[in-house]
Amino acid sequence: MALLDFDAPPDHYAVMGNPIHHSRSPQIHTLFAQQTGQRLYYDTIFVELGGLEQAIGNFYGSGGRGLNITVPFKEEAAALADSLSERASLAGAVNTLHFDSSGKIIGDNTDGAGLLQDLQHNLQQPLAAKRLLILGAGGAVRGILAPLLHCQPANITIANRSVGRAESLQQQFSAVKGHCDFQAGSFTQIEAAPYDLIINATAASLQGELPPLPAACVASHTLCYDLMYAPQPTPFMRWGEAQGAARAVDGLGMLVEQAAAAFAIWRGVMPQTAAVIAALRQP
Repeated sequence: MALLDFDAPPDHYAVMGNPIHHSRSPQIHTLFAQQTGQRLYYDTIFVELGGLEQAIGNFYGSGGRGLNITVPFKEEAAALADSLSERASLAGAVNTLHFDSSGKIIGDNTDGAGLLQDLQHNLQQPLAAKRLLILGAGGAVRGILAPLLHCQPANITIANRSVGRAESLQQQFSAVKGHCDFQAGSFTQIEAAPYDLIINATAASLQGELPPLPAACVASHTLCYDLMYAPQPTPFMRWGEAQGAARAVDGLGMLVEQAAAAFAIWRGVMPQTAAVIAALRQP
């Protein structure tokens, strides 16, 4: 054995966003690495608006292996990638980046897969022939729309403060809507009738706010699902509970599931998620 026999440093991964201090991704990927015997470390990187391209370049230049991308950079990351997976190309948004042997940036989107795994497997929420309401029209919605449409719900309505942005998504994804009644409008145009699933994909929860919603959207069978996650119930979750929803949950399950899919892209092994979700639910 050589006198100086050091192990190579662990592979570096991170999540980039703004804000990013609240992220639980480092804890999730650390648990995945321990579970699967992978040698890596994962941290958070705060990126100033307008600074994503440089931040990605700096990360790769320092030996970084892969990135998660969160709000508000998912669409910009798609534009910066040298190539995109089919699902990322359709979404026009990226939440997972890795680099090939020549340094090319490969973009993927695991948000939709993570959401469906949480809804259908963890929460046992059927989607076929159901009425869905999606609040928001940003990068997160781009990642989940096609997978939701492929589940053949009866209706999906996108509601957003900016009607034009919602209508743009409606047009972009019309080719994959199948027989789904696919609509778009403003918050004030939301039909005052019960939905089976309401997904809050706005950033309102980060500011402790709530999109304007008619109470009649919620019935005793409704699942209110907030893509955001927090130690305490979000304003949207509290609103859903107050209206008598069957369940009101945050996006922690989706976060873990989409992270597992990203981990598999990077490391070639799919971690088990149930124990990780349970660990993160501990107070």
